[in-house]
Amino acid sequence: MKKLRHLFWLFLMYSSLAQAQNYLFIGSYNWNKEKEGIYVYRFDTATGGLQFVSSLRDVLNPGYLALSPDGRYVYACTEARTPGDGGMSSFAFDSVRGALTFISRQPAGSENPVYTAVHKSGKWLINACYTGGSAAVFPLSDKGVIGLAAQVFLFRDSSLTERQRSSHVHSSVFSLDHHQVLLPDLGADKIRCFTFTDSSSRPLQAAAAPFIRTVPGSGPRHITIHPNQRFVYCIEEMSGNVVAYTYHNGQLQAQQTIRAHFRKEGSDFNSADIHLSPDGRFLYASTRDPENIIVIFRVNSASGRLTSIGRQPSGGSHPRNFVIDPSGKYLLAANQLSGNVVVFRRNMRTGRLRKTGISIQAPGASCLQLRSYHVTR
Repeated sequence: MKKLRHLFWLFLMYSSLAQAQNYLFIGSYNWNKEKEGIYVYRFDTATGGLQFVSSLRDVLNPGYLALSPDGRYVYACTEARTPGDGGMSSFAFDSVRGALTFISRQPAGSENPVYTAVHKSGKWLINACYTGGSAAVFPLSDKGVIGLAAQVFLFRDSSLTERQRSSHVHSSVFSLDHHQVLLPDLGADKIRCFTFTDSSSRPLQAAAAPFIRTVPGSGPRHITIHPNQRFVYCIEEMSGNVVAYTYHNGQLQAQQTIRAHFRKEGSDFNSADIHLSPDGRFLYASTRDPENIIVIFRVNSASGRLTSIGRQPSGGSHPRNFVIDPSGKYLLAANQLSGNVVVFRRNMRTGRLRKTGISIQAPGASCLQLRSYHVTR
């Protein structure tokens, strides 16, 4: 009995020392290694407040970030949008101090990496290079070191408009079971479909149906997968539309197209990012200048079809990226050109957003990632 009481008190003492810390990581286009590239903030899930913790210089254009499954490492597309260059960099994250330390860098495989994702095993990283029109797979060590690319896929397609004279792969997204990878190619008007076998030395292979064509001139950019794994949603940058797909055995079939903008006329609508709420009941999509809005949709859980229910000004210019916190209570938007991150409270019953009055300056903010850590002090 004494031993049990002792263990109980030890547990209580440890619990009091171990605190949950929620961190927001902000990637940016800084265009200068002497300016901050990555910012780290504490995020208060009770109020939506943000407290500056640290920033990292000496890294050029870390435009997109991804975290390892355990949160110990941050991976970044670096030298993004730098002509003729592009790299993938890794950093160790100290969750007690809230500080990042550089670990490694590898060439991206081609020019202008704009997106990256980490396999759930923590052993592989996959990127998407916009200007180079490629996707590359990199091995990761258990110390966060990025190895030389194991595979590089270069695509040489084109489509309807002047902007689509070559492939522009804009994101690389794992299926929820991490057995498939989807690559929206804005330049080719295709969503490319691959299988992923993490035990193989060449894990990425074209699927039996290697791509699905989108409407010519639409420019597929980012996708999100429903928690039930039956539906996929794609934001098309140039058409300004969201397309709802059914998703079965890695194969896509379009079933609905709905606008993510409110302009009656135009061509390149500049739509950007797309995410589902954690419960899968609502979908959010951002459209950049001149509208600068986040459009809200209700999701029919049986059919996957969408109903537009509202829009929210992003609180700045050029909402390139946004994130919904895991609790579903908040949405944070990164406005790249105005250089600010704005916090919205999300009504989990209706899906609507409202201002919290919380906004921080982060010049060139282009990517947001949230992560909770149990920190022992």
